[in-house]
Amino acid sequence: MSSIEDAPAGAAPIESSKPAIVWGPIIGGALAATGTALILLLLGSGVGLTMVSPWSGQSSSAATIGITAAIWLVVVQWLSSAIGGYLTGRLRTKWVEVHSDEVFFRDTTHGFLSWALATVFVAGFLASSLTALTGTTINATAQVAQAATSTAASSGLAGNQDSTAYFTDALLRPTRTADRVQPDDRAAAAREITAILLQGAATGQISDADKSYVATVVSARTGLSEPDARSRVDLVLEQIDDAKTAAKEAADKARKTAATTALIGSLSLVVGAFIASAAAALGGRQRDDEEDFVVGATRTHR
Repeated sequence: MSSIEDAPAGAAPIESSKPAIVWGPIIGGALAATGTALILLLLGSGVGLTMVSPWSGQSSSAATIGITAAIWLVVVQWLSSAIGGYLTGRLRTKWVEVHSDEVFFRDTTHGFLSWALATVFVAGFLASSLTALTGTTINATAQVAQAATSTAASSGLAGNQDSTAYFTDALLRPTRTADRVQPDDRAAAAREITAILLQGAATGQISDADKSYVATVVSARTGLSEPDARSRVDLVLEQIDDAKTAAKEAADKARKTAATTALIGSLSLVVGAFIASAAAALGGRQRDDEEDFVVGATRTHR
């Protein structure tokens, strides 16, 4: 990529000692792009483009906020790339004895390098911010887990407080006051049914024998008839299946959202790189034209 200086006829061309890459304008343009991106990101947060109010009616829905935040991030990326690339091309010194096509290639390369450096800066800043936030969250989670462990050690029933507790209570809920069981009996029945539900969750289904047994226990503990107890068991198991289906749908929706976000982000980065390269070529051309104009005007006055 280095230029070739003119040499006498019949002599081998001498390669220039000046490098084709000028890091000063590249670093300057990258810093300008990074600063512009951070300012615009703070501006978007300040006007509420990337935040959701906890009060109902005080802001748009989470989906709308997500769309506006994505659009704003794309705009920020493009504007910062344009500014950084233009400054990179405009601040470089004029290359002499270099073909115009080579000048265009070098300008676009300088703009691309400036964009890449600015992207690394912004990504590092965001990564450090996310790391700090994650560290705070982990510490809070550890404190909660420690408190939960202490509570479990002091209570024999704490180990059974899981996601099936609600469904277990629904199964053992008596229909009449006179049918209420003693706490010890209820705890034993709850532990037994919870074990069956956990086994069903692990295997993906509950056998007919387990269903019949659970219905028998429910009937004995709640005072329901066998058919009513079986209906309650079927209803609760249906609720569990609905909850599992809803969780799977939420996970699949999150996966699709993440894939879409990654695709839009990659396309935005590609467009940002193109904008930075084109802006650098524009800035370099304007810089050369301005210098040629000044040189021509000086020779005319002489």
